[in-house]
Amino acid sequence: MLSQSGMKTNTRGRAFPGLVVAAVLMLGAGGAAAAEPPADRVLEIDRYTSDRGKMLGQRYQGTLKSLNAKVYHCMPWIDVKTEGIGFYKPKHLDGDTRYLSLNVVVDQHPSPEFSRLAVQDRVSSMFSRYVPHLLRSMATDDLMNEPTVDGFTVIVSWLKIEPPAGQPPVFETAATFVPKALAVDYLRGRANIGQLAGGAHVLAWDGDAKLGAMKPKAWADDFVLTYKVAGYTPDPRVACR
Repeated sequence: MLSQSGMKTNTRGRAFPGLVVAAVLMLGAGGAAAAEPPADRVLEIDRYTSDRGKMLGQRYQGTLKSLNAKVYHCMPWIDVKTEGIGFYKPKHLDGDTRYLSLNVVVDQHPSPEFSRLAVQDRVSSMFSRYVPHLLRSMATDDLMNEPTVDGFTVIVSWLKIEPPAGQPPVFETAATFVPKALAVDYLRGRANIGQLAGGAHVLAWDGDAKLGAMKPKAWADDFVLTYKVAGYTPDPRVACR
């Protein structure tokens, strides 16, 4: 198991306590290398509940598989949940609204300092670290130009605290719903990360307990772009930038 200490100092000069990110890799003769991504991370066509969902799932099956491969190979400390990639309907929106959803678990061990932060600050930290970068991977040109895609959902879960011996782990989760217009403005430089956080709908959970809506603060965090797992080389067939 390879580990690296984590949270950067944000642009306001406020240092957030560290997270230890642990990437579990398969070791081969040439060092650490990942196998093929699990196929069950992309929602199957027959699992959609509307014609619109099935149409999107069918039309963009290749795009979704490419997203699965990119996360798997380029961010090996992140695990996409089973059926975690698909065109899901956000429950808080009316009609057959379809957002491309990416639902992941971050393999990390929280430091005591991170665990002592208020939940708002933990959500803000994880939003800043992961949402902008995952959104950029999700919002491909074909999906940005697809009129029946209404937005993007990034769901990130992380271990809340190290569980006592014999106790099950408890994960915190933040789900960020970004309307397409806001995603376009952010990715084209017309909105900054603070405006992205302010305009998104963010819900949080403590285990299975819903905490409700959050308004995270956000800052630039380049961890995903700069972190390297020692001895690991991504599959050269996958563009990691």
